[in-house]
Amino acid sequence: MIKITKTSAICNLGKNLDEIIQNVTRGAICELKINFPLPQADSLRCNNMLVCCVNQMQAEISALFEKYDKTKIGIVIASTNTGIDMFEETKNPEFLCMSNPAEFLKNYLKTEGFFCGVSTACSSGIKAFITAEKLIKNGVCDAVIVGGTDEISKFPLAGFKSLEVLSENRSNPFSKNRTGMNISEAAALFILEKEGQGVNILGMGETSDAYHAATPEPEGIEAANAMMMALNQAGLEASEIDYINLHGTGTISNDLMEANAVYKIFGSTVPVSSTKPLTGHCLGAAASIETAICCALLEKNSNIVPPHIYDGEYDSNLPPLKIAGKNCCVERLKNIMCNAFGFGGTNAVIILGK
Repeated sequence: MIKITKTSAICNLGKNLDEIIQNVTRGAICELKINFPLPQADSLRCNNMLVCCVNQMQAEISALFEKYDKTKIGIVIASTNTGIDMFEETKNPEFLCMSNPAEFLKNYLKTEGFFCGVSTACSSGIKAFITAEKLIKNGVCDAVIVGGTDEISKFPLAGFKSLEVLSENRSNPFSKNRTGMNISEAAALFILEKEGQGVNILGMGETSDAYHAATPEPEGIEAANAMMMALNQAGLEASEIDYINLHGTGTISNDLMEANAVYKIFGSTVPVSSTKPLTGHCLGAAASIETAICCALLEKNSNIVPPHIYDGEYDSNLPPLKIAGKNCCVERLKNIMCNAFGFGGTNAVIILGK
């Protein structure tokens, strides 16, 4: 079984995972842009955020290099928009060369093993774990540094605005009064190994809708299939999932699809919430920061799950989900599912356990 032996993160809710999880569990409302000093002024913002994450796990990375040959340490980083703004402003192709955060991190850490970027829209963060698992199971790598990073960029902002899914107000997922999504930024890193102490990756699933370039299939058939694939790989029944971190963007199309998909498998029995009203939608890093939050919940050994921050007026056109309120305490918090869905109908699900 693959284990996450160390996790680090940075987003608008905090400059490390401890700060982030404190703000998540109390439902803190913060600005959607990172306001912390970044260490390398001459680097792309997305790479700077990765360096912040590296600095949080220096000891663990040093131990990794002592334990494994550098040729057997892989790097897989999810992202979508890196370098675009700087290239458009300067027309300097160097910024396009710098726009592979996986290559940047390989050079920064001086590893010599396999590296690659993953860019499958908003499912990228979990797809990176799926890639890393294959690398370890097939003997290409003994350990993989997995993560995701994305910065606020004018390019996707213009795209989402043209689709009329951006909101000037905080996102309000699964509410009848929803007005759209908010774009934000984040980075998270994870060390994956076969051995050691940490959070277990119990199961993962990935499917594709093959329905529409920018709209999910409304019944959520393939999204539900991805959840079932993850449950089957984990050897778990739906009743053994204690909390679901929803993709929960706050758009009409996503809310309908995800509510249908979750209800097909779980009915109204499992507490669910979206953390995007707190973190914003971090695009290529969305699933990474949300997986980091789920890891922190398991490591804290707390039974309190993140509240679903919205106006409380659930959309009656959606199947009823068990929305987690503030101070929602579950009987146990052992197995967590995290969902990620993206343009092109790409669906990815991960189940974490302790």
